[in-house]
Amino acid sequence: MREGKKGSNATARVVGSAIAGVSELLVFHPIDTVAKRLMMNEKNLIVAGDMGLSMTNMNAAIFRDAKDSGVVRKWQSLFPGLGFGAGYKILQRVYKFGGQPYVKEFIASKFGDRFQKTFGEKTGKTMMSATAGSLMGIGEIVLLPLDALKIKAQTNPDSLKGRGVVQIFQEEGFGLYRGAGWTAARNAPGSFSLFGGAAMAKQIMGIEDGRATWVQDGMASICGATASITVAAPLDVIKTRIQSGTSDKGGVTLIYELVRDEGPTAFFRGLWPKLLVVGPKLIFSFTIAQQMIGYLEERMAPKP
Repeated sequence: MREGKKGSNATARVVGSAIAGVSELLVFHPIDTVAKRLMMNEKNLIVAGDMGLSMTNMNAAIFRDAKDSGVVRKWQSLFPGLGFGAGYKILQRVYKFGGQPYVKEFIASKFGDRFQKTFGEKTGKTMMSATAGSLMGIGEIVLLPLDALKIKAQTNPDSLKGRGVVQIFQEEGFGLYRGAGWTAARNAPGSFSLFGGAAMAKQIMGIEDGRATWVQDGMASICGATASITVAAPLDVIKTRIQSGTSDKGGVTLIYELVRDEGPTAFFRGLWPKLLVVGPKLIFSFTIAQQMIGYLEERMAPKP
């Protein structure tokens, strides 16, 4: 009976997370492209007192070669790297959303008493969830090549033209892991905040081990994602510029030049487009994953 339950849990976590990844990809890939292109832009787009020029600059930065095209062509231009994006997003969601519960269960079995003595019973569970998320975020660098190719397709598509997937992997090699350290540095606090923020929100709402409603999962997910995106924003800008392949400079050099030439606010460039879609994005990703995993676990549970 125990083995059957374990198998049903694994299937539910994989399938539920995959559904979340596909849903998020279809809806939010264009928004992710906009955010990445704004982060890569090194010019001031907003011209004080000249709304027309500001809109022209934004149009060129976001739509690039399609800036003078119609609405349909502009919309299509926001889907570069969809193939890489699909592989990365689905694997990422299955890995993170489906894998985090296992790490949390391991931490609870080995170090649960320590966490509860240090933080208290309820907060201890929240901290275990956050720590499991942080560890999963660090391990996520194994998927870095797909993320790097997705970002290149979004921000520097000319570097991929005329090359197939196999040829790209052969030629790029370990170069696709460029920025792995910065990615891990971004993911650790970001994933900690995502899972910890969501768990804390559920704790405040009085949800213990029972299954939450769609609204409760949505509210918890919004809290976690808002904290995660904000905390990770500065290192996300550096990671994106390293992975784009437009510069051979290291992370420390990029940070120095960014502060010197663009000012500290440049660390949060592209943050608003992400924050503005946190609510609906989480309805289609984190919330769907939690709900689908819970639903499938109930359906797949072995009957007594």
